[in-house]
Amino acid sequence: MSNRAVLEVIALDEEDAVAAQTGGADRLELVTDMAADGLTPSTATFTAIRRAVDIPLRVMLRLADGFAAGDVDVLAGRAEELRSAGANEFVLGFLTPDGEPDLVAVERLIAVLDGCRWTFHRAIDRAADRDGLRKLLADLPGLDTYLTAGAATGVDDGLPTLRAEAARSGEPGYEPQILVGGGLRLDHLPPLRAAGLTAFHIGGAARPQGWARPVSAEAVRTWREAVDA
Repeated sequence: MSNRAVLEVIALDEEDAVAAQTGGADRLELVTDMAADGLTPSTATFTAIRRAVDIPLRVMLRLADGFAAGDVDVLAGRAEELRSAGANEFVLGFLTPDGEPDLVAVERLIAVLDGCRWTFHRAIDRAADRDGLRKLLADLPGLDTYLTAGAATGVDDGLPTLRAEAARSGEPGYEPQILVGGGLRLDHLPPLRAAGLTAFHIGGAARPQGWARPVSAEAVRTWREAVDA
């Protein structure tokens, strides 16, 4: 991947994936069931998308809506299947009922991932202590990205946090790239870019006709041009 800003797009199937790559996406997040905010796709879906596009794919590891890990053994089995099919980048993130990072679940899964790169997703936006979470996860192998809006309610409310965390880049716990997503709009890009943020994640914004319709290459291209401006 080049040094340009990263544009990641959610893809549900091959049609989404091809349209997103055509529009200029750098990477895809693969999920199923957006009614549950994105769950682990089937291995068959991953394989079909991997054959259809040549950009990096990050595969969601989550069995149910929310940030509880659920049956970690089942999820680890799914991760093993995906690894065997060629998946080598993932997305995961779990919290305890108290809002602390669920290190037991996370460490169980990253043992299966065996050095693969992964994103800790928007569970950080529901954490009791964002800074504490980052420091607890700092030494976990493969963690290179946090997907975050800066606030549970979205980027509108999270902008101050995103700016503050960007300013701490390189500090312990703040080495992973910030991937901004969650209510992200085009008008957010100028202040985010001015703060030094260089990675952006879109889902519904790539589907002007809603989640019942596929990704629009034209919509992704509009974001590509705005991210690069």
